[in-house]
Amino acid sequence: MVVELISVGTEILLGNIVNTNAAYLAEKCAGLGLSCYYQDVVGDNEHRLYDTIKTALSRADILLLSGGLGPTQDDLTKEVAAKVLGKPLYLHEPSKAAIQEFFEKRGMEITDNNWKQAMVPEGCTVVDNPNGTAPGIIMAEKGKHVIMMPGPPNEMIPMFETSIMPYLSGLQSCVIFSQTVKVCGVGESKVETMVQDLIDQQTNPTIATYAKTGEVHLRVTARAEDEKAARKLVKPMVKELKGRFGNHIYTTDDDVTLEKAVVDLLLANGLSISTVESCTGGLLAARLINVPGVSEVYKSGYITYSNKAKRRLLGIKKNLLMKHGAVSEEIAREMAKGAALVSKADVTVSITGIAGPEGGTEEKPVGLVYIGCNVCGRITVKECHFSGNRAKIRENTVSSALSLMRECILQYYSEVTFGGKDK
Repeated sequence: MVVELISVGTEILLGNIVNTNAAYLAEKCAGLGLSCYYQDVVGDNEHRLYDTIKTALSRADILLLSGGLGPTQDDLTKEVAAKVLGKPLYLHEPSKAAIQEFFEKRGMEITDNNWKQAMVPEGCTVVDNPNGTAPGIIMAEKGKHVIMMPGPPNEMIPMFETSIMPYLSGLQSCVIFSQTVKVCGVGESKVETMVQDLIDQQTNPTIATYAKTGEVHLRVTARAEDEKAARKLVKPMVKELKGRFGNHIYTTDDDVTLEKAVVDLLLANGLSISTVESCTGGLLAARLINVPGVSEVYKSGYITYSNKAKRRLLGIKKNLLMKHGAVSEEIAREMAKGAALVSKADVTVSITGIAGPEGGTEEKPVGLVYIGCNVCGRITVKECHFSGNRAKIRENTVSSALSLMRECILQYYSEVTFGGKDK
């Protein structure tokens, strides 16, 4: 089946907000095996919204609309969709009661325009919204399905996952099962090259690549009469990918992030960690601390932005900073070593670089970053060159640091195991 996404709101067209709803829904629809050929953004204008819905219905089986279900006059999604399908609106008493309860619980005054949200098209299915006042709406007519959801992500996402996704799954004549293989330490172009033969020959299951910051995800999707059969089709393809990418695969679980995989590795080996950061200013520590249970392994974090801080907190000698400069392989190595001495952590990771937009030179341009990783006294330093704005350089640096940390820990234990040395 073909799905089309329609995001409603002039604020999206003006760039006041980022359209994260479309990205989220597109990914979920792909996982459900729905084909999406068009995504539309339309402002709060009745005529343009009418034309957009009408056009989308001519080429798609399912329309997913987000936004425009609020209480104000410019919230027109429900009214215009009902007009396109020739359905009158009526007052839905359960929705009115839910809206009243929502306001009363919060001690807020209900204005008359809020009852507009309780008006729904005739013959529709009303979807509860426990996180807001605008109910979702499903309209099915002559094989077409028009599904409307509120715009705020904290309302739309729970509604989609709880109610809309099961509805969409029920429309499929077969079961779709997907498994994501997450790869780090290998660039997007190389990943695609390594699986191009599989993509060229694919039928069922299929493989799709998705570039993420500092990593690449491979989604393997199969169609079958039931989930068990679909899983059986996916399994050999995932096994093939594991054979090709080896330790570069950090998980095949959608819920596991790179930082969680690193923390799990630390926990499994009884290792403690400390971080020392310059240009990333604590972003690496924040990614690690996002993981529940990290308190078992995380000892301390240092932000040594200035040379003075590097000398005072880490004991780096002034003459080394003068000779090599703060952004250098030598200082990254000394930072990792110094952090290990002061924190007594088994693993320390250091970051020093030039995030820009200023501060770069011909010899040391913006985007030059050195990442050091010290695992039980074995120090590895990686030189990286990133492009983009300041935020992008810092984000890529953190992802690369997590990837390097994981690689160094695995390499250390591999050498210990095969080298016959004690841990």
